[in-house]
Amino acid sequence: MGGAKQAAVDGATELAGRLAEALLRERVVPRFVDSYVVEHGRHGLQVHAALYRDLLELLQREALIAASAHAIAVITREFQPTAKAKPRPMEKKDAAAYRRKFLTALGRQQKWSMGEALDFQRDLQIYEELIARSASGRKRKPFEAANHPFVDRCAFLLDSSFLEKARVAASAALTSLEEVTEQVVSTLK
Repeated sequence: MGGAKQAAVDGATELAGRLAEALLRERVVPRFVDSYVVEHGRHGLQVHAALYRDLLELLQREALIAASAHAIAVITREFQPTAKAKPRPMEKKDAAAYRRKFLTALGRQQKWSMGEALDFQRDLQIYEELIARSASGRKRKPFEAANHPFVDRCAFLLDSSFLEKARVAASAALTSLEEVTEQVVSTLK
């Protein structure tokens, strides 16, 4: 394997650690849930500590899936083998190797069992397929909910009785999540 390709694969391991750490440090999910509760008066979501903790864990996992999908897409789409080279898409076999290395490193870093790692990988693949299907060139408006699996899944988990309000809030959280992901990716380039 060439030096640039090896550096990209090693970057996958570093990306896995930095991405999970950034999500926890930036508190995207807890801020999203807390602001939703305050803005819409849905204090019942925080009444039971165990249920609230479970909700945060589920949403944190969804955030990690969405951030992973976004990071892998950015890196494989804008691969730069050397500092002076123009960004270009990664070859399919190199992108597949990068993805495998990333998922292996993420599973090790999160201390997942084989079943948990496979579940995460399956959900990531679903996200990637749905994102590819719904990709459009237009930017969404701030008040408009994104057409993204993170938005739909989080809205349903957060507050299924006020689904549209939860979708708009989850869309704002997705924007924050993508910004954090892009910051992490930019530190690796």
